[in-house]
Amino acid sequence: MSQSTDSASPVASPAGQIAEGYAFTGPALDLGALLWDGTCLPEHQIRIPLSMLNRHGLVAGATGTGKTKTLQLIAEQLSANGVPVFLADIKGDVSGISAPGATNDKIEERAKDVAQEWEGTGFPSEFYSLGGIGPGIPLRSTVTSFGPVLMSKVLQLNQTQEQSLGLIFHYADTKGLELIDLKDLRAVVAFLVSDKGKPELKGIGGLSTVTAGVILRALTAFEQQGAAEFFGEPEFDTSEFLRTAADGRGLVSVLELPAVQDKPQLFSTFLMWLLADLYTDLPEVGDLEKPKLVFFFDEAHLLFNGASKAFLEAITQTVRLIRSKGVGVFFVTQTPKDVPADVLAQLGNRVQHALRAFTPDDAKALKATVKTFPNSEYDLEELLTQLGTGEAVITVLSEKGAPTPVAATRLRAPQSLMGPIDAAALDQAVKSSLLWSRYAEPVDRESAYEKISAEQAAAEAQAEAAAAAAEAEKQAKEAAKAAKAAPKPDPSLAEQVVGSGLFRSLARSIGTQLGREISRSIFGTARRRR
Repeated sequence: MSQSTDSASPVASPAGQIAEGYAFTGPALDLGALLWDGTCLPEHQIRIPLSMLNRHGLVAGATGTGKTKTLQLIAEQLSANGVPVFLADIKGDVSGISAPGATNDKIEERAKDVAQEWEGTGFPSEFYSLGGIGPGIPLRSTVTSFGPVLMSKVLQLNQTQEQSLGLIFHYADTKGLELIDLKDLRAVVAFLVSDKGKPELKGIGGLSTVTAGVILRALTAFEQQGAAEFFGEPEFDTSEFLRTAADGRGLVSVLELPAVQDKPQLFSTFLMWLLADLYTDLPEVGDLEKPKLVFFFDEAHLLFNGASKAFLEAITQTVRLIRSKGVGVFFVTQTPKDVPADVLAQLGNRVQHALRAFTPDDAKALKATVKTFPNSEYDLEELLTQLGTGEAVITVLSEKGAPTPVAATRLRAPQSLMGPIDAAALDQAVKSSLLWSRYAEPVDRESAYEKISAEQAAAEAQAEAAAAAAEAEKQAKEAAKAAKAAPKPDPSLAEQVVGSGLFRSLARSIGTQLGREISRSIFGTARRRR
């Protein structure tokens, strides 16, 4: 970082006029030295005001032009000035920011060219992973916190299906059914198309069986990619990213993504959740002397590919408003056209590395990129194809919020290790973090899945009991009916005798002991003989 005052003397040369636009009075990050007419001019430093880092930015350029080193350079200086940084390490080569760099001939030559006092320096870092896949402290989100818009994006749902998923989330919220992991969401979807659950959404449109089937199949495919690991508890508190180290330097939070780089929609959408969660939690602070956090969104084009209108609107709104929360966002991608126009309009700081024009599509992208820059003293269309590795065309916002002149720049070399640290050092850094014990072990408490399963089990038990009672009653009725319909047996000889008139007459007329003996034995009564 450097600090200087505006010169009072008039500047005649175009190079001097460009440099004058970068002579800021307050704290600023040093990016490099001005390039003019093929010559590096170390006396003319190109910088960016620290207070303007929350006005967002873009780092763009073809593969191999130095984008990763640029974001590493900016991140180092932010940390040195007490600003926390978040880096998405998709290729696995940013972890070196935690270790001092080693000098070599190329670094010494670069430092001499740009008047840089280079010294190998490591910066305080924490390492994270999505759900514990790969090395790092696990970052988890609950399904409820993730929300229907982001979930629709990652499940690749169409607009109708996205709206239905919104109804499902709404129902779960109103019924107190916590959606913590994917099995909770699956349980609620299945319930709402069951005979018992169908009436629940009838008043607000309902959920078709076809749409529910699409959502359930998408969830199955999502789980097969390992996504079940990313949803659950303990949910990560994104305020952890706002911490500083004991020496006052900003903590660099590195999200290690190589293990999931074959699932681009997943990690890009998850990064958007992190940003949206920060936006929700942070208070309004307006303009600050330095940002609270600067967020670097690598491979940003993956975020916008196939995005729904609702998702793009959510991104645009978040980027537009999070500036007032003190958070800056830098998108890192190949060309500005990878970023929607409404989002691109919010990016006040631009670092454009070289572009290639090998195909008609490349040439078209080059022309479109040139049109996104202010008027320039350079032939940008030609210059952007001739820049070397570690060189870029830069324009930033001045301390007054106005765009600075376009400046071709030879960038400084990062002071930390330009490459990954070894696996053992990374594992030690992760396990020694105070956050490891807080977030490492997953927790599975009662939520929607358990509640719905318990209700279903109770309903099934009640139904079984009712069925058993009905069957018993049915059998009893059938037995009674059978007994009533059965023919009476022919009377026995004794019954015929008892029923005869002669017997009745004899019983009435004879009161002797013999008569009583006969009568009792016929009625089946027992009598003790003497």
